Amino acid sequence: MNWNIYKIKTPTKFTISLVFLVIGFQFSYAQNTCATALPIATAGTFTITAIDGTNSLPACATGGALAEWYVYTPTQNHSVTVTSDLLVNICKDTHFNVYTGACGGLACYTSDDDSGTIACNSGNTNSYLSTKTFDAYAGTSYYIVWDNRWSAAGFQFQLTEAPLVPSPCSTATPITAGTTTVAAIDGTNVSTTCSTATLAKWYSYVPTQNYHVTVSSDLIANICKDTNFSVYTGSCSGTLTCVTSDDNSGIIACNSGNTDSFLSTKTFDVLAGTTYYIAWDNKWSTAGFNFQLTETPIIVPVTYTTQTIGTINSTYNLCIVDMNGDHKDDIVGVSANNLRVHYQTATPGTYTVADYPISGSSMMPGWSMAAGDYNRDGYNDLVLGSSNGLSVWSSNSTGTAYSNFTPGDYIFCQRTNFADLNNDGNLDVFSCHDIAPNCYYLNSGTSLSFYQSTVTPGAMEFGTIGGNYSTLFTDFDNDGDTDVFISKCSGPPCELHRNDGNGVYTDISAIAQINVTPIQTWSSGIADYDNDGDMDIIITASTGLHKYFRNNLDTSNNVEEAFTNITAGSGWDTNTATNIDNVAYDFDNDGFVDVMGGGSKIMFNQGNSTFSGVAYGGISVGAIGDLNNDGFLDIQSGSTIRYAVPNGNNWLTVALNGIQSNSNGIGTRIEIYGSWGKQIRDIRSGEGFKYM
Repeated sequence: MNWNIYKIKTPTKFTISLVFLVIGFQFSYAQNTCATALPIATAGTFTITAIDGTNSLPACATGGALAEWYVYTPTQNHSVTVTSDLLVNICKDTHFNVYTGACGGLACYTSDDDSGTIACNSGNTNSYLSTKTFDAYAGTSYYIVWDNRWSAAGFQFQLTEAPLVPSPCSTATPITAGTTTVAAIDGTNVSTTCSTATLAKWYSYVPTQNYHVTVSSDLIANICKDTNFSVYTGSCSGTLTCVTSDDNSGIIACNSGNTDSFLSTKTFDVLAGTTYYIAWDNKWSTAGFNFQLTETPIIVPVTYTTQTIGTINSTYNLCIVDMNGDHKDDIVGVSANNLRVHYQTATPGTYTVADYPISGSSMMPGWSMAAGDYNRDGYNDLVLGSSNGLSVWSSNSTGTAYSNFTPGDYIFCQRTNFADLNNDGNLDVFSCHDIAPNCYYLNSGTSLSFYQSTVTPGAMEFGTIGGNYSTLFTDFDNDGDTDVFISKCSGPPCELHRNDGNGVYTDISAIAQINVTPIQTWSSGIADYDNDGDMDIIITASTGLHKYFRNNLDTSNNVEEAFTNITAGSGWDTNTATNIDNVAYDFDNDGFVDVMGGGSKIMFNQGNSTFSGVAYGGISVGAIGDLNNDGFLDIQSGSTIRYAVPNGNNWLTVALNGIQSNSNGIGTRIEIYGSWGKQIRDIRSGEGFKYM
């Protein structure tokens, strides 16, 4: 533009400035919502200056609250790659989701977090960049959404187009329960974490109801053959997720030469209406064989009804706790400068909504939230954990107003808890530190004092390194004080710290033999799973394999016994579903503690040190409590409440009021006895990784 054509007069200057302002405003927000997603007309490189728009999170997505939106509508079919795995982005951390559909009803198509290969050259040498290849069809709009799950910093990304090669699962042969003959392994395979073989034969199976399904080539007709298969769900043109696989679990031995069995068999749970792709590959052979698919109905111990409550719309909806002392669980939501409480009423499924303004600048609970009456006024307070530190929101003496205290100490918070660390009757504030030793604030009754393990002089020791993702406080050795279990991510083994009194905690991880590697866990399920009066440990993996340890407490001596690894045959050895959040509760009120984690399922305790998974469509870990006062635990995920339907089992509720101890009784153990034996439950502030 030739600026010389404008005459310089004051009104004109004002008009030009106003035009610039409007144009700048539109450009700044042009890709900050789905409705204003920036069109990508052709392949190329695109620059994001910062992630500062609004995110929209369908149930299938995981991401941050902010996002930048792009929409790509190809004119012909392509195999498309979206990537931030560029040298210009070295050491940055990105995450994106791809959706199809309309802005009012998006469906998750694919996503990626850390599939990049360009390693950081400073500090951590991992790559946290993103790259994903997916099928894109002419005329379909694909919304590419980069969010602030890990960072709001700007970066560049590329979209490239290649000729579309349809996935072989798109032409899979439909099958039902029964025997199927594979003539030969002569089709195309897809390289995945389950299989890297070159050839495969694909079959699709859609169950009509939830089943335990067994896929098996372990048939006498196949004797001496060698098979391998994988099972997937997802989109043939988007993302296939490996559900399970098997190579040599068969038992029919060869009767010629090698007497091993190289046949395959696997049992896994399926959801009604979901498409499962079964791919037999040529890992060992291309020869034909027969296989069977059998269905066993799943007995569901507890069912759920669903209610959506539109007023549960805070930025962070992570907490269920009694906020007004009426012994009914309430729903707690946190936004910047606002606390929203849905108080449970006497009418099931109805709530009284109250908002409490919070002044000042607070850390937001992007990582976790915990509740407890730390100022001992009879009303619960909150600790909010963020990647830069924590804030404590405390009630006044009548529970009608809340104030913010943000200490300002740097902590990359993960799990936060309230716990009485020094047994003085006051709740202290604990926070896992991701990249350094753990931190806590001692509560004197009038103030909080900051300590960091191995750093602050006189600090209690809760580990010497980072990678701390979740703490769970319980009495492992039944000596009446609270010990600490720390779930570790990024490689280090989990830690068990025994409380020896007088502020001394001893790391007994090696003695207990729970310091297994390799394992990646963001949280662990800890409970008395066998009802023998001591706490057992299930190290529930965020990636990899779960581990189940039985506590061998012997009160007749003063020797610390090792836990026993009883994973094999427990159901945890075959549970391939992983999650960052895993929580232990008795969901069906049968007296045995169950575990909820990944895979949209609950692992139900069978009472004999084994677990059986039951899948529920769309269910996920959230805040848990009794939201209709019927004695069964309900699950809140965002604005959705899943109410447990009572199954006839009995229940007992206990409300505690600490006098010498903290007023919540956090750290207390409840024991009940009957013909069934002994049940124990702990009062804890903070379970799993994120929720309260």
